[in-house]
Amino acid sequence: MDVIFSIFQETFDNPIGTQQVPLPIIENYQGKLPNQLITYWKEHGWRGYGSGLFWMVNPQEYEEVVAHWLSGTHFETRDTYHLIARSAFGDLYLWGEHTGSLLTIAAYHSRYIDGAYSSSAEDMDGKIQALLMWVMTESINFNDLFKPAREALGDLASDEMYGFVPALMLGGSGTLKHLEKLKAVEHLIILSQFTDLLPYEFSDDE
Repeated sequence: MDVIFSIFQETFDNPIGTQQVPLPIIENYQGKLPNQLITYWKEHGWRGYGSGLFWMVNPQEYEEVVAHWLSGTHFETRDTYHLIARSAFGDLYLWGEHTGSLLTIAAYHSRYIDGAYSSSAEDMDGKIQALLMWVMTESINFNDLFKPAREALGDLASDEMYGFVPALMLGGSGTLKHLEKLKAVEHLIILSQFTDLLPYEFSDDE
């Protein structure tokens, strides 16, 4: 029994937007992504958890997003990255298939946290479970806006996110009245063009 995933499901209940993962895609990512993640795909599909606060996604749909965010950075040549999950507000979780590392990008203010390399398949699986622990213990609910955003703007579809207009990097305000429901891929690509991707500074406001 996967205790961590069971706790995660209890914490992030009310899954939405479930999509079954086609066998060819599972076969394509076998050996590129952790076995634990592939198991979640097989058993639960791609879906939004916590009413859409956290999403496990199809990496193929976000290849252009990854390319734009990593263009011109040292990550572009270090590894081949796949976006495996995201939050409703644009926290992106990328897996490096050769290093076995998790790269976290906060797209709304263009900051990243680089993870450690993996030494074994067990280590890789542990990082996937650590990601679930991370989203349960760290706030991915920007300024506690998720519930008010759902009430004001409606539930997210699997290809949507809540984004600030104007963007925070352009001086926008992180308040409910500046949130809109936007197409995730298109908005994330636009955000990637505003400023350089920099290391996360733990003094930054969340």
